[in-house]
Amino acid sequence: MRVGIFGTGDVGRTLASAFVTLGHEVKLGAREASNEKAAAWAKQAGPKGSHGTFADAAGFADLAVLATHGIANPEVLAAAGAERLEGKVLIDTTNPLDFSKGVPPRLAVGHTDSGGEIAQRTVPRARVVKAFNIVGHKSMFRPEYAGGPPDMLICGNDADAKKHVTALLRDFGWPEVVDFGGIEASRYLEPLCLVWTIYGAKTGSWNHALKMLRK
Repeated sequence: MRVGIFGTGDVGRTLASAFVTLGHEVKLGAREASNEKAAAWAKQAGPKGSHGTFADAAGFADLAVLATHGIANPEVLAAAGAERLEGKVLIDTTNPLDFSKGVPPRLAVGHTDSGGEIAQRTVPRARVVKAFNIVGHKSMFRPEYAGGPPDMLICGNDADAKKHVTALLRDFGWPEVVDFGGIEASRYLEPLCLVWTIYGAKTGSWNHALKMLRK
């Protein structure tokens, strides 16, 4: 599978490397084709890694991943081009965080809207699935915890897209994937990022994740 990833930060590069490890081809997209982080990643990734602009990554992709700053998503998706994402699964890993008053951040959008819904409206013919947004980048691939693997929570409007993403998540080492329904459930999944962040800031440790216990 060919994967286009929008974003060259820790999340984008972590997921890009994970997809390459699993045998997929990856193009890491940035605002400029000459982005140094993207070029360095592609060099170390080998023949299955490449880089370019957001539009290049969107055109390349069978599946796309949104891994930029959440508040920049409309701009990023506009640069990628809605027509290049038509019919494709778009995994939204982001949270619309506002750091203007320091850490922990606040949600720039919430309660009656969400970053996931904004992404779906911005590229209406893409099949957006919210995933990976509730955990730090170091735990996104093959997470290992003493209490067993954590759970991944997802949402999205397209049932087939969620099945596809669920299968990918299991390949990534997430055996338990919980579907919370339509993309509007991003209104509840995105605040869980703040729960994760507040705990990390309080304890000074960023190696935690969430798990639902069931009887």
